[in-house]
Amino acid sequence: MKIRMLSASDIGAALPMSRAIELMRGVFSQLAAGKAEVPLRGRLYSEKGVTLLMPAYLQESQAMAVKLVSIYNHNAELGLPTVTATLLVLDPQTGLPQAFMEAHHLTAIRTGATGGLSADLLARKEARAVALFGAGVQARAHLEAIGVVRDVERVLIYDPVRKAADTLADEIMRRPDPPEVVIAATPKEAVSAADIVVTATTAKTPVFDGNDLRPGTHVIAIGSFSPDVQEVDATTVYRSLVVADSREACLAEAGDLIECGADVDAEIGEIINKTHPGRTSDEQITYFKTVGIAAQDAAAAAEVLKVAKEKGLGQVVDLT
Repeated sequence: MKIRMLSASDIGAALPMSRAIELMRGVFSQLAAGKAEVPLRGRLYSEKGVTLLMPAYLQESQAMAVKLVSIYNHNAELGLPTVTATLLVLDPQTGLPQAFMEAHHLTAIRTGATGGLSADLLARKEARAVALFGAGVQARAHLEAIGVVRDVERVLIYDPVRKAADTLADEIMRRPDPPEVVIAATPKEAVSAADIVVTATTAKTPVFDGNDLRPGTHVIAIGSFSPDVQEVDATTVYRSLVVADSREACLAEAGDLIECGADVDAEIGEIINKTHPGRTSDEQITYFKTVGIAAQDAAAAAEVLKVAKEKGLGQVVDLT
Protein backbone atom coordinates (compact mmCIF):
# COMPACT_ATOMS: atom_id res chain seq x y z
CA MET A 1 0.00 0.00 0.00
CA LYS A 2 1.49 3.31 -1.14
CA ILE A 3 0.70 6.76 0.23
CA ARG A 4 1.81 10.19 -0.98
CA MET A 5 3.25 12.54 1.66
CA LEU A 6 2.69 16.23 0.92
CA SER A 7 4.18 19.27 2.64
CA ALA A 8 2.88 22.82 3.02
CA SER A 9 4.98 23.95 0.05
CA ASP A 10 3.52 21.14 -2.07
CA ILE A 11 0.01 22.33 -1.17
CA GLY A 12 0.82 25.92 -2.09
CA ALA A 13 2.18 24.81 -5.46
CA ALA A 14 -0.88 22.67 -6.18
CA LEU A 15 -3.73 24.94 -5.08
CA PRO A 16 -3.86 28.56 -6.30
CA MET A 17 -6.50 30.76 -4.68
CA SER A 18 -8.62 31.22 -7.80
CA ARG A 19 -8.99 27.46 -8.15
CA ALA A 20 -9.70 27.08 -4.43
CA ILE A 21 -12.60 29.53 -4.66
CA GLU A 22 -14.23 27.50 -7.42
CA LEU A 23 -13.72 24.30 -5.45
CA MET A 24 -15.49 25.86 -2.46
CA ARG A 25 -18.37 26.86 -4.72
CA GLY A 26 -18.83 23.18 -5.57
CA VAL A 27 -18.48 22.10 -1.94
CA PHE A 28 -21.28 24.31 -0.65
CA SER A 29 -23.51 23.54 -3.59
CA GLN A 30 -23.24 19.84 -2.78
CA LEU A 31 -23.73 20.46 0.92
CA ALA A 32 -26.94 22.44 0.37
CA ALA A 33 -28.22 19.79 -2.04
CA GLY A 34 -27.77 17.02 0.54
CA LYS A 35 -24.92 15.41 -1.40
CA ALA A 36 -22.30 15.57 1.33
CA GLU A 37 -21.74 13.54 4.48
CA VAL A 38 -20.26 15.90 7.07
CA PRO A 39 -20.66 14.90 10.74
CA LEU A 40 -20.14 17.63 13.33
CA ARG A 41 -16.51 17.73 14.37
CA GLY A 42 -15.55 15.37 17.16
CA ARG A 43 -13.49 16.53 20.12
CA LEU A 44 -10.93 14.37 21.89
CA TYR A 45 -9.63 15.90 25.11
CA SER A 46 -6.44 15.10 26.99
CA GLU A 47 -5.01 16.72 30.09
CA LYS A 48 -3.09 19.28 28.02
CA GLY A 49 -5.30 20.03 25.03
CA VAL A 50 -7.92 18.98 22.52
CA THR A 51 -7.85 17.28 19.13
CA LEU A 52 -10.65 17.94 16.65
CA LEU A 53 -11.65 15.13 14.28
CA MET A 54 -13.19 16.34 11.01
CA PRO A 55 -14.35 13.67 8.50
CA ALA A 56 -16.21 14.34 5.25
CA TYR A 57 -17.36 12.70 2.03
CA LEU A 58 -18.60 14.54 -1.07
CA GLN A 59 -20.70 12.39 -3.38
CA GLU A 60 -20.36 14.34 -6.63
CA SER A 61 -16.69 15.22 -6.12
CA GLN A 62 -15.86 11.73 -4.85
CA ALA A 63 -13.66 13.40 -2.25
CA MET A 64 -13.18 11.76 1.14
CA ALA A 65 -10.85 12.79 3.96
CA VAL A 66 -10.32 13.09 7.70
CA LYS A 67 -8.57 16.12 9.18
CA LEU A 68 -7.05 16.21 12.66
CA VAL A 69 -6.49 19.56 14.36
CA SER A 70 -4.72 19.64 17.73
CA ILE A 71 -4.84 22.72 19.97
CA TYR A 72 -2.32 22.59 22.82
CA ASN A 73 -1.73 26.01 24.36
CA HIS A 74 1.23 24.85 26.47
CA ASN A 75 3.17 23.85 23.36
CA ALA A 76 4.56 27.37 23.13
CA GLU A 77 6.56 26.71 26.29
CA LEU A 78 8.14 23.73 24.51
CA GLY A 79 8.94 25.68 21.38
CA LEU A 80 6.21 23.84 19.47
CA PRO A 81 3.21 25.12 17.48
CA THR A 82 0.05 25.69 19.51
CA VAL A 83 -2.13 24.49 16.64
CA THR A 84 -1.19 21.65 14.31
CA ALA A 85 -3.23 20.13 11.51
CA THR A 86 -2.80 17.04 9.36
CA LEU A 87 -5.11 15.34 6.88
CA LEU A 88 -5.58 11.85 5.49
CA VAL A 89 -7.13 11.46 2.03
CA LEU A 90 -9.11 8.23 1.56
CA ASP A 91 -10.27 6.46 -1.59
CA PRO A 92 -14.10 6.47 -1.27
CA GLN A 93 -14.32 3.27 -3.33
CA THR A 94 -11.94 1.18 -1.20
CA GLY A 95 -11.34 3.15 2.00
CA LEU A 96 -7.59 2.90 1.44
CA PRO A 97 -5.43 5.90 2.38
CA GLN A 98 -4.09 7.78 -0.63
CA ALA A 99 -2.25 10.76 0.83
CA PHE A 100 -1.14 12.27 4.12
CA MET A 101 -0.56 16.01 4.13
CA GLU A 102 0.17 19.04 6.25
CA ALA A 103 -3.18 20.76 6.70
CA HIS A 104 -2.45 24.10 8.34
CA HIS A 105 -1.66 25.70 4.98
CA LEU A 106 -4.50 23.79 3.34
CA THR A 107 -6.90 25.18 5.97
CA ALA A 108 -5.67 28.72 5.40
CA ILE A 109 -6.26 28.48 1.65
CA ARG A 110 -9.70 26.85 1.84
CA THR A 111 -10.88 29.23 4.58
CA GLY A 112 -9.68 32.28 2.69
CA ALA A 113 -11.26 30.91 -0.48
CA THR A 114 -14.59 30.48 1.32
CA GLY A 115 -14.49 34.08 2.51
CA GLY A 116 -13.65 35.16 -1.02
CA LEU A 117 -16.57 33.13 -2.33
CA SER A 118 -18.89 34.86 0.16
CA ALA A 119 -17.63 38.24 -1.09
CA ASP A 120 -18.25 37.19 -4.68
CA LEU A 121 -21.84 36.22 -3.82
CA LEU A 122 -22.75 38.86 -1.23
CA ALA A 123 -20.52 41.94 -1.41
CA ARG A 124 -21.65 44.83 -3.59
CA LYS A 125 -20.09 44.72 -7.05
CA GLU A 126 -18.46 48.11 -6.50
CA ALA A 127 -16.90 47.12 -3.13
CA ARG A 128 -13.33 48.41 -3.09
CA ALA A 129 -12.30 48.97 0.55
CA VAL A 130 -11.48 46.04 2.87
CA ALA A 131 -11.05 46.28 6.65
CA LEU A 132 -9.01 43.52 8.27
CA PHE A 133 -9.36 42.82 11.99
CA GLY A 134 -6.31 40.76 12.82
CA ALA A 135 -3.07 40.63 10.85
CA GLY A 136 -2.31 36.92 10.81
CA VAL A 137 -2.52 34.05 8.34
CA GLN A 138 -6.27 34.34 7.79
CA ALA A 139 -6.16 38.09 7.19
CA ARG A 140 -3.61 37.47 4.45
CA ALA A 141 -5.55 34.58 2.92
CA HIS A 142 -8.81 36.53 2.89
CA LEU A 143 -7.26 39.61 1.36
CA GLU A 144 -5.80 37.44 -1.40
CA ALA A 145 -9.15 35.75 -2.01
CA ILE A 146 -11.16 38.98 -1.99
CA GLY A 147 -8.66 40.36 -4.49
CA VAL A 148 -9.62 37.55 -6.87
CA VAL A 149 -13.32 38.55 -6.90
CA ARG A 150 -13.20 42.33 -6.33
CA ASP A 151 -10.85 45.18 -7.29
CA VAL A 152 -9.41 46.11 -3.91
CA GLU A 153 -8.20 49.71 -3.86
CA ARG A 154 -7.90 50.32 -0.11
CA VAL A 155 -7.01 48.10 2.87
CA LEU A 156 -7.58 49.19 6.48
CA ILE A 157 -5.83 47.10 9.13
CA TYR A 158 -6.70 47.04 12.81
CA ASP A 159 -4.72 44.88 15.21
CA PRO A 160 -4.03 45.68 18.89
CA VAL A 161 -0.46 44.52 18.25
CA ARG A 162 0.86 47.40 16.16
CA LYS A 163 3.92 45.45 15.01
CA ALA A 164 1.72 42.78 13.44
CA ALA A 165 -0.30 45.42 11.60
CA ASP A 166 2.86 47.16 10.39
CA THR A 167 4.33 43.88 9.13
CA LEU A 168 1.21 43.06 7.12
CA ALA A 169 1.03 46.59 5.76
CA ASP A 170 4.64 46.38 4.58
CA GLU A 171 3.94 43.06 2.84
CA ILE A 172 0.94 44.48 1.02
CA MET A 173 2.78 47.62 -0.08
CA ARG A 174 5.61 45.54 -1.56
CA ARG A 175 3.20 43.89 -4.00
CA PRO A 176 3.05 45.05 -7.63
CA ASP A 177 0.49 47.84 -8.00
CA PRO A 178 -0.54 47.68 -4.32
CA PRO A 179 -3.72 49.15 -2.87
CA GLU A 180 -3.65 52.05 -0.45
CA VAL A 181 -2.94 50.73 3.06
CA VAL A 182 -4.10 52.40 6.28
CA ILE A 183 -3.26 51.32 9.82
CA ALA A 184 -6.48 52.17 11.65
CA ALA A 185 -6.09 53.70 15.10
CA THR A 186 -9.51 52.48 16.26
CA PRO A 187 -12.04 49.81 15.23
CA LYS A 188 -14.47 52.58 14.24
CA GLU A 189 -11.97 54.09 11.82
CA ALA A 190 -11.60 50.74 10.07
CA VAL A 191 -15.28 49.76 9.97
CA SER A 192 -16.75 53.12 8.99
CA ALA A 193 -14.61 53.30 5.83
CA ALA A 194 -15.01 49.69 4.67
CA ASP A 195 -17.15 47.93 2.06
CA ILE A 196 -16.00 44.50 3.27
CA VAL A 197 -15.02 43.74 6.88
CA VAL A 198 -13.03 40.61 7.77
CA THR A 199 -12.74 39.52 11.40
CA ALA A 200 -9.90 37.03 11.76
CA THR A 201 -8.98 37.24 15.42
CA THR A 202 -8.79 35.17 18.59
CA ALA A 203 -10.89 37.73 20.47
CA LYS A 204 -13.55 36.40 22.83
CA THR A 205 -15.57 39.62 22.83
CA PRO A 206 -16.75 41.77 19.89
CA VAL A 207 -13.99 43.58 18.03
CA PHE A 208 -16.12 46.45 16.68
CA ASP A 209 -19.45 48.22 17.22
CA GLY A 210 -22.06 47.12 14.68
CA ASN A 211 -23.55 50.62 14.70
CA ASP A 212 -20.44 51.78 12.83
CA LEU A 213 -21.11 49.60 9.78
CA ARG A 214 -22.09 51.49 6.65
CA PRO A 215 -25.21 50.36 4.74
CA GLY A 216 -24.27 47.74 2.16
CA THR A 217 -21.24 46.39 4.02
CA HIS A 218 -20.38 42.70 3.80
CA VAL A 219 -18.93 41.14 6.98
CA ILE A 220 -16.89 37.93 6.91
CA ALA A 221 -16.57 36.48 10.43
CA ILE A 222 -13.98 33.75 10.96
CA GLY A 223 -12.62 33.79 14.49
CA SER A 224 -15.45 32.47 16.67
CA PHE A 225 -15.90 28.69 16.54
CA SER A 226 -16.99 28.07 20.12
CA PRO A 227 -20.36 28.84 21.77
CA ASP A 228 -18.80 31.11 24.40
CA VAL A 229 -16.72 33.21 21.97
CA GLN A 230 -18.37 36.26 20.37
CA GLU A 231 -16.12 38.05 17.88
CA VAL A 232 -18.97 40.03 16.26
CA ASP A 233 -21.63 41.83 18.28
CA ALA A 234 -25.40 41.33 18.32
CA THR A 235 -25.99 44.69 16.63
CA THR A 236 -24.13 43.52 13.54
CA VAL A 237 -26.01 40.24 13.47
CA TYR A 238 -29.43 41.87 13.93
CA ARG A 239 -28.72 44.46 11.21
CA SER A 240 -27.68 41.81 8.70
CA LEU A 241 -28.80 39.10 6.36
CA VAL A 242 -27.17 36.16 8.18
CA VAL A 243 -25.53 33.56 5.94
CA ALA A 244 -23.65 30.51 7.23
CA ASP A 245 -21.30 27.96 5.75
CA SER A 246 -23.40 25.32 7.56
CA ARG A 247 -26.58 26.15 9.45
CA GLU A 248 -26.18 23.11 11.71
CA ALA A 249 -22.52 23.75 12.49
CA CYS A 250 -22.89 27.49 13.10
CA LEU A 251 -25.90 27.15 15.38
CA ALA A 252 -23.97 24.55 17.39
CA GLU A 253 -20.58 26.28 17.51
CA ALA A 254 -20.70 29.99 16.60
CA GLY A 255 -20.85 32.21 19.67
CA ASP A 256 -21.63 35.20 17.44
CA LEU A 257 -25.05 33.65 16.81
CA ILE A 258 -25.56 31.62 19.98
CA GLU A 259 -24.87 34.48 22.39
CA CYS A 260 -27.56 36.68 20.84
CA GLY A 261 -30.04 33.91 20.00
CA ALA A 262 -29.94 34.68 16.28
CA ASP A 263 -31.01 32.35 13.50
CA VAL A 264 -29.47 31.74 10.07
CA ASP A 265 -31.29 33.22 7.09
CA ALA A 266 -29.50 31.11 4.49
CA GLU A 267 -26.61 28.76 3.88
CA ILE A 268 -24.11 29.94 1.31
CA GLY A 269 -24.88 26.82 -0.73
CA GLU A 270 -28.53 27.86 -0.96
CA ILE A 271 -27.44 31.11 -2.57
CA ILE A 272 -25.15 29.23 -4.97
CA ASN A 273 -28.00 26.85 -5.87
CA LYS A 274 -30.39 29.83 -6.23
CA THR A 275 -32.85 28.56 -3.65
CA HIS A 276 -32.25 31.78 -1.68
CA PRO A 277 -31.76 35.20 -3.31
CA GLY A 278 -28.93 36.38 -1.07
CA ARG A 279 -28.39 40.16 -1.11
CA THR A 280 -31.55 41.96 -2.22
CA SER A 281 -30.37 45.60 -2.22
CA ASP A 282 -27.21 47.70 -2.17
CA GLU A 283 -28.21 49.05 1.24
CA GLN A 284 -28.46 45.63 2.89
CA ILE A 285 -25.73 44.57 5.32
CA THR A 286 -24.67 40.95 4.86
CA TYR A 287 -22.93 38.83 7.46
CA PHE A 288 -21.23 35.55 6.56
CA LYS A 289 -20.32 33.26 9.43
CA THR A 290 -17.99 30.35 8.88
CA VAL A 291 -16.85 27.87 11.51
CA GLY A 292 -15.24 25.64 8.90
CA ILE A 293 -16.44 22.22 7.82
CA ALA A 294 -14.53 19.13 6.81
CA ALA A 295 -16.09 19.06 3.33
CA GLN A 296 -13.91 22.07 2.46
CA ASP A 297 -10.80 20.14 3.46
CA ALA A 298 -11.84 17.01 1.57
CA ALA A 299 -12.40 18.89 -1.69
CA ALA A 300 -9.21 20.94 -1.38
CA ALA A 301 -7.14 17.88 -0.47
CA ALA A 302 -8.53 15.85 -3.38
CA GLU A 303 -7.51 18.65 -5.76
CA VAL A 304 -4.04 18.87 -4.20
CA LEU A 305 -3.57 15.12 -4.60
CA LYS A 306 -4.70 15.23 -8.23
CA VAL A 307 -2.27 18.01 -9.11
CA ALA A 308 0.50 16.40 -7.04
CA LYS A 309 0.22 13.23 -9.09
CA GLU A 310 0.34 15.23 -12.33
CA LYS A 311 3.35 17.29 -11.26
CA GLY A 312 5.18 14.65 -9.24
CA LEU A 313 4.90 16.60 -5.99
CA GLY A 314 5.58 15.06 -2.60
CA GLN A 315 7.08 11.75 -1.67
CA VAL A 316 5.46 8.35 -2.20
CA VAL A 317 5.97 5.95 0.70
CA ASP A 318 5.30 2.21 0.56
CA LEU A 319 3.65 1.17 3.84
CA THR A 320 3.64 -2.56 3.12
